[in-house]
Amino acid sequence: MKLEGIHHLTAVTADAARNHKFYTQTLGMRLVKRTVNQDDVSAYHLFYADGLASPGSDITFFDWPVGRERRGTHSICRTHLRVAGEATLAWWLARFDELGVAHGPIVTRDGRLVLDFEDFEGQRLSLIDDGGAGEAHTWVKSPVPADHQIRGLGPIMISVPDRKPTDQVLTTLMGMEAVREYPTPGHEKTTTYVYEMGAGGPAAELHVAVEPGLPIGEQGAGGVHHVAFRIPDADYDHWAARLKQFRVPSSGPVDRYYFQSLYFREPNGILFEIATDGPGFAADEDMATLGEKLALPPFLESKRREIEAGLKPI
Repeated sequence: MKLEGIHHLTAVTADAARNHKFYTQTLGMRLVKRTVNQDDVSAYHLFYADGLASPGSDITFFDWPVGRERRGTHSICRTHLRVAGEATLAWWLARFDELGVAHGPIVTRDGRLVLDFEDFEGQRLSLIDDGGAGEAHTWVKSPVPADHQIRGLGPIMISVPDRKPTDQVLTTLMGMEAVREYPTPGHEKTTTYVYEMGAGGPAAELHVAVEPGLPIGEQGAGGVHHVAFRIPDADYDHWAARLKQFRVPSSGPVDRYYFQSLYFREPNGILFEIATDGPGFAADEDMATLGEKLALPPFLESKRREIEAGLKPI
């Protein structure tokens, strides 16, 4: 019973229309689910992924009217997106220059080529070369050529002031393994520790930057809300029981309709989710038309008219 990798990452935007344009037109990702935050139906929940809405490929956004995040520790601080090859990174560098996207140079970090960039709200993102390993599911309507499209989520980086309690949760409770370390980008006097889950590799890593000198971060637009880890559907009850066995305060089982979830906070306050691969985003829409209309799970369908009236068009 092991975590298999990153399932999704959920961030915050204060401008759903501009967010949609950036992630579909600039980054060329597919909007695979246009729905609402099930705990706050006044807000969109937008899911961007690969051509088949594969688990492990989606970055998602809550649309909340909030100010910008305050950067700091006790937070998820960088999201990597996987692409294949040095030539692809060079293509993206030229594209970012052409479109005016804020970015850094292509660098080697932790043994891989990386291109850091930010969206229009300062969301900290990186393209990372995964060597083309594993399956890729392109989106035929993407403005990005198939060979250069984003393949899925890569390592997620969190910032904590104290590694020890987080390490205990990652290794003892969650079954991850600390495998290596490297200087933290931008804070080279501090260290980032790499934890692998499942078979490892860039789609199955959590990077823990230990930064005791930073202020406490505050969530907002351009920041991240939580990260979710993949499990097979059959392991869901076992993970619910495991959290209870370890006396970890959690949400208990939560049915998100498209997947089943468990939420809890690691000792430095960062929100983690454990999520099943299924049933998937085609549970209520045809794969060919995912994301084209507002999708609501059955328990919200009776409120559709009220919900649609409260949402701004994208």
